[in-house]
Amino acid sequence: MSKARQLADNGAATPNRNMIINGAMNVAQRSTSVTGIGANATSYHTLDRWLIETANSAGRFTMTQTADGPSGFANCLKMDCTTADTSIATTEYLLLEYKIEGQDLQRIKKGTADAEQVTISFYVKANAAFNFALEFYDNDNNRTCSKLFSTTTSWNRIELTYPADTTGAFDDDNAASVRLFFWLHAGSDYTSGTLNSSSFNSQNNANRAVGISSFYSSTDNNFFITGVQMEVGSSATPFEHKTFGQDLAESRRYYTTHEFSGQEFVNIEANTATHKFCGFPLPGNMRTTPTVTLPSGMTGGAVSGLTGTVSAVTVTSTQENRCAFRVTMSEATGTARAVHHCDTFDADVATIDAEL
Repeated sequence: MSKARQLADNGAATPNRNMIINGAMNVAQRSTSVTGIGANATSYHTLDRWLIETANSAGRFTMTQTADGPSGFANCLKMDCTTADTSIATTEYLLLEYKIEGQDLQRIKKGTADAEQVTISFYVKANAAFNFALEFYDNDNNRTCSKLFSTTTSWNRIELTYPADTTGAFDDDNAASVRLFFWLHAGSDYTSGTLNSSSFNSQNNANRAVGISSFYSSTDNNFFITGVQMEVGSSATPFEHKTFGQDLAESRRYYTTHEFSGQEFVNIEANTATHKFCGFPLPGNMRTTPTVTLPSGMTGGAVSGLTGTVSAVTVTSTQENRCAFRVTMSEATGTARAVHHCDTFDADVATIDAEL
C-alpha cells in the first residue's frame, strides 16, 4: 500500500478534521501576556479561543503566549503560578476552557445509533509530575466524561479517546454545544466522588475532577500546552497544521479589533445637526451580532471641514459584518450629505466580541 493511501485510510490526510481553532497557539489578538489572572470568574485573556474560568481561589497566575513549543510548534500557552493557594476551599476551581459551536459537531453523530468516538490529543509539559483532567462536557444535554492525564518536565503528546454517546444530540446552531475543561485545581465539591471516565453520564460535580493535582500548590508551578486537536475516531492522527492566516480568520469569527488610522475614518453627515453618522466593515460574518466597544480616547479632536470638536462617539447599530456609529460634534455644523475625513482617531482601537 502506498504512503498516500495509508494516510488517507488513517485520516491523516483528511482536511478540516481538527475541530479546534488556534490549537497551535499562534493567534493572540488580545495580548501575549497578562498577569494577576485568577480574580476574574470567566474571561479571555491572551490566546484566542482559550478561556480561563475560575472561582473562589486566592491563587493567581500569569498567562502568556510563549515561544517554547515541541518540535514542529513555534508557540504554546503557558500558565505560571505567581500566588499559591494551598488551603483549598470546597468550591474552588481553575479551568482552561475551549467552546465549540453545535453546527461544527454534527459529524460526531451524537445522540444517534451511529454515534462516533472522539479523540482529543495535545502536547503538554510542566515543572514537575502532575495529574490533571480533561472533561468533555455536552452543554446541550448536561452529559459529561472526564479523563486524567499526567505531565512531566518534557513535552509529551497526550491522546484521550472519549466513548460514543447515543444519548442526546448536539443542537445544530451557533451556540456552545461542547465545552472542554482542563481541570488544573479544584476543591472537594469536584473531587470527592468517583471519576466519571468510562462513559458519558449526567453531570455530577463530585465526579468531574477526581484525582487531580493542584496547579496552585507552589509558585514554582507552571503548565504548558499546544497542538490541541479534536477529531472523530478512536485514535489520534498527526496534528493538522493550519496557516497563520487560516487560524486568524477563524478566530476573528469570535473576536477581532478595528484600528483607526490617519484619514481612514470617513464622516458622512446625515444632516447639519451635531450628529454625524459613519461606520466600518467587520472581517467576514461573525458568529453572532457582536458587542462593539469603542475606545474612550476618541473625543476632543476636530473633523476636517467642520467647526467644533468631537464630544461623543456612540455605537448605533451592529450586524454580523458591519458596525455603524454616531459622532456627536460640539457644534451643529457642515452641509447635509457631505463627506469629511478625520485623523483624530488615529491608532484608536475598537474591540468586536462575538465569543461563545
